[in-house]
Amino acid sequence: MRERWRLLDTGASDAYYNMALDEAIATARSKNLVPNTIRFFRWKPSAVSIGYFQSMTEEVDVDACRSMGVDYVRRITGGGAVYHDYNGELTYSIMVNEDHKMIPRDILKSYGVLCKGLVLGLKSLGIPAEFKPINDIVVEGKKISGNAQTRRLGVVHQHGTILREVNPKVMFSLLKVPSEKIRDKLIKSVEERVTSINKYLGREVSFDELKRALIRGFEDALNIELVEGEVTEYEERLASELKEKYSSEEWNFKR
Repeated sequence: MRERWRLLDTGASDAYYNMALDEAIATARSKNLVPNTIRFFRWKPSAVSIGYFQSMTEEVDVDACRSMGVDYVRRITGGGAVYHDYNGELTYSIMVNEDHKMIPRDILKSYGVLCKGLVLGLKSLGIPAEFKPINDIVVEGKKISGNAQTRRLGVVHQHGTILREVNPKVMFSLLKVPSEKIRDKLIKSVEERVTSINKYLGREVSFDELKRALIRGFEDALNIELVEGEVTEYEERLASELKEKYSSEEWNFKR
């Protein structure tokens, strides 16, 4: 009999709520108030997130974000700056107890275990996805998903992006680059190194179709049954409190 995990589809929210809810779910899991959980979400408006150890002022053109109506936020996980496009990306997060039998203690190995759900989901769509250490999913050598993880309070919290479409010109208009010449080179580099679901398949894959594929992928990879659930009152209340942190200049410009 397969272990049952909770599935949350929380739709599209602003960057501050998205990050706050992720942390709230992880906290609730640490207190054993909720089961292991996989969540799908989108970003509205589009947003730029930076890794916990990065500098907002060094990585992000905040003025450009403001003028384009794009959120900017610091994640609780490490890694680099990421542009989250409302129409171009589906984001997932996983919260599972750290001592779970299927979770390797070695963080690098655990990426392979948890990312297998993405690999199998994309393969079911006809995309020959592969896991590439440390934490990427690639298709014929081109990146289609990036992932990040943190562990705290006995909980593994991993989240990542699945690119449905990609627009490097918009991305580099929001990230800081030394010059226009270098910007053009970076755009060309991303076009050569990154792909997306729609581009690879040559058709438009809806978010619903993508989510269904990833649900099957995670269920098969982790030998679980995903059961649709709701955000609890505790999680919602804590997320509301944490949103103040994630939207504060103190948090976002702390480095």
